[in-house]
Amino acid sequence: EVKAIVDFVKTHGNFKVFIDVHSYSQLLLFPYGYTSTVPKDYDELLDLSKKSITSLASVYGTKYKYGPIITTIYQSSGSSIDWAYDYGIKYSFCFELRDTGRHGFILPANQIIPTAEETYLGLMDIFNHASQHPY
Repeated sequence: EVKAIVDFVKTHGNFKVFIDVHSYSQLLLFPYGYTSTVPKDYDELLDLSKKSITSLASVYGTKYKYGPIITTIYQSSGSSIDWAYDYGIKYSFCFELRDTGRHGFILPANQIIPTAEETYLGLMDIFNHASQHPY
């Protein structure tokens, strides 16, 4: 799976945003997970994360935590967003969707559409920011 993603990114080039989506925990993460060194774009990524989760919360009030992987959850190596960022994709994020553990990986069906609706707003903030801040 990881090799397929890496090969796809390398052969299709010029990505400006890389989004990894997981469940669960209600987190918006950015690099790094493998080191405590902050990315060179830390302030911008932090501000964009805050804007994104604020938009996300505006729909149903769902609270997300945000920040670098290593300080928001724990040290972790092998993250695709770390790889993507180091490969040159500045806007590399991981959404850990609903919920915070009550249902775990088996999110009730009645929460799927609301999760998509709120996540869409958060994603659009990231996409719009990337289109307005070319690099």
